[in-house]
Amino acid sequence: MLFLTRILPSFLVSWLLTFSLASLFHSQYVVNQLVNVGVVVSLSDRINLTLDDWVGLLPIYGAIIAVALAIAFLVTVQLNKKVQKYSSLLFVFAGIVAFAIVLIAIESIMNIHIIAGARGWGFYAQLLAGAMGGFVFAKLTKVLKAKLVKEPQST
Repeated sequence: MLFLTRILPSFLVSWLLTFSLASLFHSQYVVNQLVNVGVVVSLSDRINLTLDDWVGLLPIYGAIIAVALAIAFLVTVQLNKKVQKYSSLLFVFAGIVAFAIVLIAIESIMNIHIIAGARGWGFYAQLLAGAMGGFVFAKLTKVLKAKLVKEPQST
């Protein structure tokens, strides 16, 4: 029951935010590179590119992010049992590590950047997406835990 009421909803919201940020950062990195070489990109083109990237990246990059975050958060939940004082910080770090491992491993193994927007400063933007996902997961699980603890007492 804990999984369905607290962990799964927190994970899904965290994953959706993380993927959306990672996709947004990727899109804007690519657009910025085009602008740097003199291509004029209108606001409507930026928006369309961002939405197209979100839809296009969802099946593969979204799945990779989901698996990476699931593993990172599972490990962190176990670690958090011993170090509860730094719970939010641990999950932020877990999100960063999940992205770093995925991006570095795929580049090392396949010799490609899975995400064009993960080059240069784009790499750090992807790590920021992971950090935000970890932070949101930590906060949501705490809020849902507090809510579930209060409900049985009031009924």
